[in-house]
Amino acid sequence: MDEPALPWDVAAPLVRAAQRGDALAMDDLLELVTPYVRRLCAPIAPRDTADAVQEALIAVFRGLRGVRDPQAFYGWVRTVTVREAVRVARRGAGEVALGDEEAARVSGELGVEVRDLLSRMSVQHRAVLVLREVEGLDERGIAAVLGVPEGTVKSRLHRARSAFRKAWVR
Repeated sequence: MDEPALPWDVAAPLVRAAQRGDALAMDDLLELVTPYVRRLCAPIAPRDTADAVQEALIAVFRGLRGVRDPQAFYGWVRTVTVREAVRVARRGAGEVALGDEEAARVSGELGVEVRDLLSRMSVQHRAVLVLREVEGLDERGIAAVLGVPEGTVKSRLHRARSAFRKAWVR
């Protein structure tokens, strides 16, 4: 019985081909990672998910030649995507709750209540919670993705969890 291929195993040959200038491989690669990028962007930039996804995919397109290890492609995409989502969310017009129509567009992996709570948190808190609870990264990994000291991640994570718990009980 054949086991399904792991995402990075599927991506690696496409990365190599796209780095050599194969436009079809680049298209296939971007199509492959778009759902992953969308899943990361939705809770971090809920009001501007489409913009965050577009900016992240553009950054992936532009930076692909710099990827040294095709097996590490998904980790690199995660870093690029989270940074772009945070940038787009900060640029957005304030932190407000999602409307019903907007909430329906956000990833179905998170419940409506969770999405609403996340949307009312700061961008920094959303980012650390998503990277910890959805992506399963430890503090060191989160610090690397966000480009901040590990101590900053620990304090943001503590404050984000505390704020989430308080809001959830109400």
